Amino acid sequence: MLGSTHGTLTPHPHARAIACGGEPHHITLPRPTAPGDTDVSGRPLHAPVPELDRFFRPRALAVVGASDTEGRPNTGVTRQLISWAERVGARLHPVHPARETVFGRRCVPSVAQLPERVDLAVLLVKDPLPLVGELAEAKIRFAVAFASGYAETGPEGAAAQERLAAAVRRAGIRLLGPNTNLNAFEQFRDDLDGPAIALITQSGHQGRPLFTLQELGIRLSHWAPTGNEADLESADFLAYFAERAETGAIACYLEGLKDGRSFLLAADRAARRGVPVVAVKVGRTEAGARTAASHTGKLTGADQVVDAAMRQYGVIRVDALDQLQDTAALLARARPPRADGVAVYSISGGTGAHFADLATAAGLRLPTLSDARQSELHQWIPRDLQVANPVDNGGHPVGDWRGRKIIDSLLADPEVGVLVCPITGPFPPMSDRLARDLVAAAETTDKQICVVWGSPVGTEPAYREVLLGSSRVATFRTFGNCVGAIRSYLDHHRFTHRYRSPFDDAPRTPSPSLRKARALLRPGQRLSEHGAKQLLRAYGIRVPREQLVTSAAAACRAAAQIGYPVVMKASAPALPHKTELGLVRLGLTSASQVRDAYRDLTEIARVEEIDLDGVLVCQMVERGVEMVVGVSQDPLFGPTVTVGLGGVLVEVLGDTAVRVPPFGDDEARAMLRELRGHALLGGVRGGPPVDVDGLVEVVLRVQRMALELSGDLAELDINPLMVLPRGQGAVALDALAVCR
Repeated sequence: MLGSTHGTLTPHPHARAIACGGEPHHITLPRPTAPGDTDVSGRPLHAPVPELDRFFRPRALAVVGASDTEGRPNTGVTRQLISWAERVGARLHPVHPARETVFGRRCVPSVAQLPERVDLAVLLVKDPLPLVGELAEAKIRFAVAFASGYAETGPEGAAAQERLAAAVRRAGIRLLGPNTNLNAFEQFRDDLDGPAIALITQSGHQGRPLFTLQELGIRLSHWAPTGNEADLESADFLAYFAERAETGAIACYLEGLKDGRSFLLAADRAARRGVPVVAVKVGRTEAGARTAASHTGKLTGADQVVDAAMRQYGVIRVDALDQLQDTAALLARARPPRADGVAVYSISGGTGAHFADLATAAGLRLPTLSDARQSELHQWIPRDLQVANPVDNGGHPVGDWRGRKIIDSLLADPEVGVLVCPITGPFPPMSDRLARDLVAAAETTDKQICVVWGSPVGTEPAYREVLLGSSRVATFRTFGNCVGAIRSYLDHHRFTHRYRSPFDDAPRTPSPSLRKARALLRPGQRLSEHGAKQLLRAYGIRVPREQLVTSAAAACRAAAQIGYPVVMKASAPALPHKTELGLVRLGLTSASQVRDAYRDLTEIARVEEIDLDGVLVCQMVERGVEMVVGVSQDPLFGPTVTVGLGGVLVEVLGDTAVRVPPFGDDEARAMLRELRGHALLGGVRGGPPVDVDGLVEVVLRVQRMALELSGDLAELDINPLMVLPRGQGAVALDALAVCR
């Protein structure tokens, strides 16, 4: 049985971690997370799996507010709940103060007078709050509240929702809702075999297309309509479904997240177990985010951060419900791939070329078949047709015994893990024979066969009876959805093969750097560049040699000690953009230039009414690649780390990648590969490759800062971080830090 004491899952046997406080990289075997573990900032590293068996399969349930008066909304709900209870073998007890019976069943006036202890109470009342105490007295473990008018309506409703949430927490009751619906109590087909899709939606109507997948022979096991998530949230159901043996994939429609950390912990559990999670997440645009907030009252979060966090934990994000259906269906039922090569087989050269274009553009690998394989295929396919991949058979071979031979030959190729057969339109009897051959071959292979049935009619027997009748063939209606689903399928298995939980590597104890850093912070204030660089230095991040001076004479002495050439910059806490104000001087090579620069900088500051704390005299660092590394606080996920191309054009270029800590060396390098300007790090136009290892080191040290100072540091911006040629490291030339 599943419960709240699930043990720790086995981590990847090898782990790479980075020590902080100025220490170098080292290899360590992580300690797997366990209940009660927290990271250095006090956030949980382990989330228990809620015991929801008795929610989905109660022995007995109460319907509070039950009705059998025709025309009343509660009557239809009561009728459906009675039907559902009979199907799952649960005893249903109506509760209503003014009724003796409901649909012929004895009705009790209050929860306190129920004839037996029940597992679940369905609350068909406008205000469920007054009932919470009664439910607690009756030791009822689960409740469902359909009532609306809570966080989705604004601040007043949000306050009412928080009162309800606080009440159920005190009572020890797990509540689904408010603002939910009957989807959890739908009729699921029990005549379908194989792995199932478990469904989580924050809008009941948006889950309806996936529910109807059952009519295409695809099994669904559960549906969790989470509503406003005052208590039970999407993450709870995600963790629960990931542990169930029948779950082949979890499909989610998410408008917002109640708690980003909880969602990542649940996604981590699914990733450890290799359970695919496919999600539509609303909020890519301002309009979508605004509408989602008005529907369920949850934060959608910054979309770039949501997207990155989902990728970190293997959640496959799609944009449309039809993509959600097709991708979840393939991932739920397909076996792990034997190879990552895709073979395209069609009766038309045009069809094969079209599909190959889309597949290659999506990053799928279409291996060129060996000469021996092509020679074998030409036994059954005319020699004037191309069979290198895509394979064009010209049409006629599919109508006789040759069709199956071709399919078997392609499946036997060791480079082929997926065989795709796009059938753009029905052409009986050849298309019927082709469909039958594909289905028969699928039963004899452990490789995945995908078919695109392009007919818009969809009533053809070859489609409805043959293809949809097979649990081994994945059938699509569009090229795009097929390509996307195959890419997600292959990506998922690559990801799970190398997955190591970031939470296992998360620092649990403070580094020596933390004490030094805390002494430098100024609550509620912005640090000067000099102060921000001292913060970086505390965490072992290299900064130039520099001195803060308050006179021209001191500037000349500092320049002589540092060594010419030098850079001079005005220094003040409220001075984020010095270059635009002319408050930076580069390449100074003499004392006279230093004196003049000091005079110019202080005069500009006086005119601009900037209260300087001094002027920085800094070492002039040789040229490299300018990067930006930063920390910001996301309302859903907490601290995030960003890396990108830096310098004065950082806002214009917008070439950045973001991650949610904790993450390791591999993920830091993946961030760099995501950048459009990644090639700059390898050297361009004769320039030398830069020190990527040194850059990664800085990113990981900044991550440690983000974790340890998450309650103290609102924002950190290192720009530029000059990444020097290979072996020379990286130097933070400028920095901005804002304290909470």
